[in-house]
Amino acid sequence: MADYKYSFQNYDKTRHVRSAIREKQISHKHAREIANTINGMRLDKARDFLGDVRKLRRAVPFRRYKNQVGHKSDPGVMSGRYPQKAATEYIKLLDNLESNAEYKGMDLDRLKIVNVTVHKGIKIKRFIPRAFGRTTPKNNILTHVEIVAQEV
Repeated sequence: MADYKYSFQNYDKTRHVRSAIREKQISHKHAREIANTINGMRLDKARDFLGDVRKLRRAVPFRRYKNQVGHKSDPGVMSGRYPQKAATEYIKLLDNLESNAEYKGMDLDRLKIVNVTVHKGIKIKRFIPRAFGRTTPKNNILTHVEIVAQEV
C-alpha cells in the first residue's frame, strides 16, 4: 500500500485537525468544485450545504469546469450542478474530520475548514469491445481529497 502524505503545509497538531479519503471513484472535477465552495466554511455549514446538494435544493457553483453547464436559480450561482455522489463522499469525510476533532478534544462548534485539496489518483484503464473487432477505451480516474480544519 502506498505511503500518502498531506499536502497542507505548517500543520500544527494542537490547532489543526485533518482527514483524507484516497482513491475514491468520484469525479475529480466535481470534487474540485465542491472543494472551492466549502473552503472557508464552518463544519456544520458545510455539512448542511452538502446535504442540500444531495437533496437537489442547492447547486454547487461550477467556476472552472462550466462548459455547457446550465444556469441555476440559486443566488450567486451562474453555472452549477448537483454532484450527489461526490457530496455523499464529502459528508463521510466531514464525519471523519469531526470524529478526529472530538478525539483531540476540540470544540466542534468552532471548527472552520481552512484547506481542501483535491488530487487525481490512478487511472484504471479498461476497454469495451465493439463491433467489427474494434474497442473503445473506458478509463476511470480515482480521486484523493484532503480536508484540514482549525478552531477559531
